[in-house]
Amino acid sequence: MLRPGGDRIVDNSQGGAPSIEVRALCKQYGGREVLRSIDLAVMPGQVLGYLGANGAGKSTTIRILTGLLGDFSGDVRVCGLDVRAEPLQVKRRIGYVPENAQLYDALSAREFFELIGRLHGLPDGLALHRAHEYLAAFGIEARIGSRLGSLSKGMRQKVLLSSALLHAPEIVFLDEPLSGLDVAATIMVKTLIRSLADRGRTVFYCSHMMDVVERVCDRIAILADGRIVANGSFEELSAARHGGSLEAIFAELTGSGGEEAAVGRILAAMDDGRGGPA
Repeated sequence: MLRPGGDRIVDNSQGGAPSIEVRALCKQYGGREVLRSIDLAVMPGQVLGYLGANGAGKSTTIRILTGLLGDFSGDVRVCGLDVRAEPLQVKRRIGYVPENAQLYDALSAREFFELIGRLHGLPDGLALHRAHEYLAAFGIEARIGSRLGSLSKGMRQKVLLSSALLHAPEIVFLDEPLSGLDVAATIMVKTLIRSLADRGRTVFYCSHMMDVVERVCDRIAILADGRIVANGSFEELSAARHGGSLEAIFAELTGSGGEEAAVGRILAAMDDGRGGPA
């Protein structure tokens, strides 16, 4: 069991119970099926890249796994817990960086970390110690007293990443975590993702940055039309399609592509001398 002190978790990636287990997961919005019988298992110490086009159901999956959505069918377990029956217990053991986070702009970063720490039962001293260390690693420790509303997008993202790790969670859910980060911070976060997995933690990583997913993820699941259409290591996915980049594999499996024709249409419209609407 992970304690607030952040003890190392044993790596069970070669056996044992999954950190995340999903069976026959289905979700509808207004009669429209968004997720269709999703089956997925992620072991401790693994980094899973979860890919899909906009609207494919990635964020919906994460919201279900993190206990934020309870209206679904199927069996979903995180850290061995039923997320529908025990959402609060799940939240205590995970960290989550959403794609579009709403922070408390009136709070200072220090006050925000104190709030997050108390929600997770951390002593204020431990929470602030970790906050200072995390922000120092990101190069923004001097801004810990600044209001969140005054920080740049990149700084806010660093605060958000730090807050997700404040309680040393067993599983970290990352939805486009590199958004707004500078080059140095991007490199650091990529290294951090691998290092968390090496210490036995599980990382569930959603991103449109195929090159990053290809390099840092042990396994990749590709979602299309509400279904998982591929699930394996990059080497396995590439071998099944006789080579190629992850970007090419993704385009083939999701029916995307045709970028050249789309760009040509835009350029043709730009060159069109006709006036716009009256």
